[in-house]
Amino acid sequence: MTSGINIREMILDILLQIEEEGAHSHVALRSALSKYQFLPKQERAFITRVCEGTLEYRIYIDYVIDSFSRITVDKMKPVIREILRSAVYQMLFMDSVPDSAVCNEAVKLTQKRGLYNLKPFVNGVLRTIGREGKALSCPPREEDPVRYLSVKYSMPEVLVTRWLNDYGEETTEKILADFLEDKPLTVRFRTGLYSPETIQASLEEQGVEVKPAPYLPYARYISGYNHILALDAFIRGQIQVQDVSSMLAAEVAAPRKGDYVIDLCAAPGGKSLHMGDLMQGYGTVDARDVSRAKVELIEENIQRTGSINVQAKVQDATVFDVESECRADIVLADVPCSGYGVIGRKPEIKYRVASRKQEELVILQRTILSRAAEYVKHRGVLVFSTCTMAREENEENMMWFMNNYPFRLESIDPYLPKELHSETTALGYLQLLPGVHKTDGFFIARFRRK
Repeated sequence: MTSGINIREMILDILLQIEEEGAHSHVALRSALSKYQFLPKQERAFITRVCEGTLEYRIYIDYVIDSFSRITVDKMKPVIREILRSAVYQMLFMDSVPDSAVCNEAVKLTQKRGLYNLKPFVNGVLRTIGREGKALSCPPREEDPVRYLSVKYSMPEVLVTRWLNDYGEETTEKILADFLEDKPLTVRFRTGLYSPETIQASLEEQGVEVKPAPYLPYARYISGYNHILALDAFIRGQIQVQDVSSMLAAEVAAPRKGDYVIDLCAAPGGKSLHMGDLMQGYGTVDARDVSRAKVELIEENIQRTGSINVQAKVQDATVFDVESECRADIVLADVPCSGYGVIGRKPEIKYRVASRKQEELVILQRTILSRAAEYVKHRGVLVFSTCTMAREENEENMMWFMNNYPFRLESIDPYLPKELHSETTALGYLQLLPGVHKTDGFFIARFRRK
């Protein structure tokens, strides 16, 4: 490493921020990399990979450490725990740095943090793992399938059990394996305003690799860039960062020229901007969120993209807005959720599972849906979506809503590519599953007011 910055100390601080302070991984990483924008591309990539990999494989890494350490991971000091985790990740999953160098750097970092007396412990554990760690087997599958899948795919047993019950062993293993796959950034080409050839040429001129993403003609994967904020196509508003599943939600909403659309939980604004583009600059998309900070994210994207028919405002989705009653042609309720569908991009989510939190989420979701129902005009449309795979947040909320409000499900087949058509899409809803579909986990339902 050549920048003069202690890269491994940066990684340690990011991991401690996520683990001890509860920071979101993508926020902590983005903040650290923004602070040191001068870092070479190779060093930025190294920091990103070690941080994300250490998080993604944490359960497996802890299993390895516990197999070779006299002190279990949960009994260690937080600093030592994260030093060992990130070092073990490098030793088991990266070939670019020799094990001896990883071990030496970990010992130096232990000393730098003032834990001199623990240098022999860190050195001993890592040297042993360097010799024997790669030969360690997962717990036997036949004795305890849940434990086996949990360790192999670094997923808490509570989530493994949930998905085994909901989807069976074969589909669950596909989901778990997909979460550990590398995820290129997905963007939406704004082809209503710019030709795809122009956007692609701009990206490739800056060394960006561009590949088609599935299901939608304007969706692309991009990789090989240093900082997205430095890409001309991004600065000019030619591309918008957005997962394909989110794009599908906007397609299912199917806004028309001149519609009045309310997006209740809009930040950072991807779906709002997408619907504004589908309306070709006509009508209005009222993009709302609960705090000024979130609304500022939407406003930044509106200004960057020059979206003339999208407006942002602070509005708590749980509080009734009398001025919106029965006014909207379309209401999009992409409600706060457990986020299990995006574990592949935000791995810390899987370590923060709590049944009480999920029960509170269901109550919050139903409150927002109740408000959303009041804003839809006669014969208008309500689109309900989440980025999770929890039945109580998705199908059960959908049924609760239909049983309590004058809405019916409406087929979403006209808005989806044929390869996504199924029995449920004909009825009006779609559960996307990682590893089964080529997207994040996502749920979409379309209702028509009776």
